[in-house]
Amino acid sequence: MANRSDRNKTLLLNEQELLAYYAKCLPAEKLNEQANICNQIIHGDMQKVAQHLPVASVDILIADPPYNMQKEFHGNSFRKMDDDAYYAYTENWLLAIKHTLKKTASIYVCCDWRSSMVIGTVLKKHFCLQNRITWQREKGRGANKNWKNGMEDIWFATVAKEYTFNVEAVKIKRRVLAPYRLAGKPKDWEETAEGNFRMTYPSNFWDDLSIPYWSMAENTPHPTQKPEKLVAKLILASSNAGDMVLDPFLGSGTTAVVAKKLGRNYLGIEMNQEYCAWSAKRIELVAENSLIQGYASGVFWERNSLKAQKRSKRDEQ
Repeated sequence: MANRSDRNKTLLLNEQELLAYYAKCLPAEKLNEQANICNQIIHGDMQKVAQHLPVASVDILIADPPYNMQKEFHGNSFRKMDDDAYYAYTENWLLAIKHTLKKTASIYVCCDWRSSMVIGTVLKKHFCLQNRITWQREKGRGANKNWKNGMEDIWFATVAKEYTFNVEAVKIKRRVLAPYRLAGKPKDWEETAEGNFRMTYPSNFWDDLSIPYWSMAENTPHPTQKPEKLVAKLILASSNAGDMVLDPFLGSGTTAVVAKKLGRNYLGIEMNQEYCAWSAKRIELVAENSLIQGYASGVFWERNSLKAQKRSKRDEQ
């Protein structure tokens, strides 16, 4: 942790801190049917943990499972499989937690373009497939003999035909480049000191996200961390205040952190002890900072509209 820039906000914990924050988590071996699983980070294998989780208790499932590629996760590794084996892997973990979902629950599963084809097929078999979200990630290595991979998918499914979708909560405030007026007045847009803006309906292509990086308070050393803004969209659209959010592959804790910031209950399962400690630390930090970058005053702002966002926050205070 020595000799790093003062602007570097990446979460780092020493050995003593790791132990202290891990102690705030619930080891799987201490889990039983009487255990309180509300707002808990559970350390263990998700399929074993799932056996102890209550039926019909979850309003929204957000899962970011290992993509079907060779990947190291700080001591744990995932090995690439053929499509049939990855299909079986996906179906196994989904069926293990299916009983926890309410009849009105929504399901979101993250994937890359390769695993997307398998995951979408599994979801279609067991749930009501609603949509596929594609989001632009500005990071990624170039390729000499292929197109650079700059997109990822999130499959959206539901348990049944009736489900929560709060569209007003996830509209995006975008700049109006060619404002239309009616009788000299703005039509469907507003004039502000920072420019002209319109509230727009969310689509299934998201180009307003920033991958966490070293100067962002939400950043951790996790290799596949998702932006808080991304998770906030899913939670706000498909749950209400006080609902239960389940993440069976919690990673660095982003889903639990965002759920807490947005007034939801959470349950996270993670097999990496270090990641559990990071998650517990991030949960604690919510008391000091409940902001979500790119989301302010109940509004999602398009990327690079930070000036307007800051002014909006000042007006609240």
